[in-house]
Amino acid sequence: MNATHKVIFDTDPGVDDAMALYFALAHPNIDVVGITTVFGNVTVQQATENALYLVGIAGYKIPVAQGAPVPLSKAAGIPPGFIHGDDGLGNLKTRSTVKGRLEKYSAAEYIVAMARAHPGEITLVAAAPQTNLGLALKIEPDLPKLLKKVILMAGTVIEPGNVSPVAEANAWNDPDAADLVFTAGWDLTMVGLDVTHRVVLPCHFFDALAKKHNHLATTTLLHATDFYCSFYGMARPELGHACFAHDVLAFVYLVAPELFKIQEGCVRVATAGIANGQTMLDRHGKLSYPQPGWEPGRTPTRVCMQVDTDACIRLIESTLGSNWLRKPLIEE
Repeated sequence: MNATHKVIFDTDPGVDDAMALYFALAHPNIDVVGITTVFGNVTVQQATENALYLVGIAGYKIPVAQGAPVPLSKAAGIPPGFIHGDDGLGNLKTRSTVKGRLEKYSAAEYIVAMARAHPGEITLVAAAPQTNLGLALKIEPDLPKLLKKVILMAGTVIEPGNVSPVAEANAWNDPDAADLVFTAGWDLTMVGLDVTHRVVLPCHFFDALAKKHNHLATTTLLHATDFYCSFYGMARPELGHACFAHDVLAFVYLVAPELFKIQEGCVRVATAGIANGQTMLDRHGKLSYPQPGWEPGRTPTRVCMQVDTDACIRLIESTLGSNWLRKPLIEE
C-alpha cells in the first residue's frame, strides 16, 4: 500500500465499470487494495464473476468481496442486459478460467474491516448502487471517520437523468442507501451525469488500445465497449458509435480534481414516488427550508458540475495506453 491513493472499488461491472477498473489498475498513483461487488448492471453473482475475471486476465491479484444482491428497501429490478449485455461485458463468447481470490467476508464486512485496519488511509470509490456502503454504515457508524474519503459516480443535478427525467441509475437502484450515504458525514464527492455526459469515448479509442497492447484484457474491453457503443448508437444517435465514460470519471477526479469545477452543498435523495432516485443539491445554501432534512450544519458534498473534457480524455488515453498490463492469471 505505497501508492498515493489506496482504493477499495465498489462496483457492478458493467462495461463502464470495466473501463474504470482498468484505469485504476493502470494509473501509477492508485493502488486498488480491494474490490467489492453489488447488484446493478448485472446480478451480484455476475458482478463478482466479472470482477474476478477482469483483474485475472489483466494479470493482477486483488481481493474481491461479494456484496448485496438487492436494495435495502426497494424491490429489486431487472439488470439492463440490453445496455451491458446479459453477462455485463457485451456477451463474451468465451471466457478463460482465471485464478482469483474471493473473500470470505461480505462486501460491507470487508469495507469495515479494511477501514478499521487502515484508518484514514483508504478511499472508497463507488460506481454502483450504494447498498454496500449503506450496510457498512449500519455495521460501523463511525465509518466516515475511518475512511479517508468517498467518491461516488452517482446522481445528477441539472443534467436529465438516465433512468427517469430526474434520476441517475446508481441512485435510482437503491435510493434509501444513497440518501443514507449522502447524509453520513464523510468527505464525499459526487461525480454525476452533469460531468459524465460531457465525456464521450468513441469505440475506435478502444480499438486502438486493443491493437496497441495486443492483450486479452484490452481485447475483452473492446468487445464489451463495442456492445455498449451499439446501445448508445441507438439510444443517442448523435454520439455515433461511442459511449459516455461514466464510472472512469470517479477515478479521474481522484487523481486530477483540478479538471473539475465543483459546487458544495447538502445533497439528499428522493426515496419514493415519481422522483425516486433524484439527487437534490441545495444550490442556494442560505435559505431556511421548512422541510426536514435541510437543516444548517449538515456536512456538505462536493458535486462536480463541469469538467475539462479534452484534458480528461487525454488523461484516460495516456493512462490506459501506458505499460500496465501483466501476464494473465489463467489456469492451465
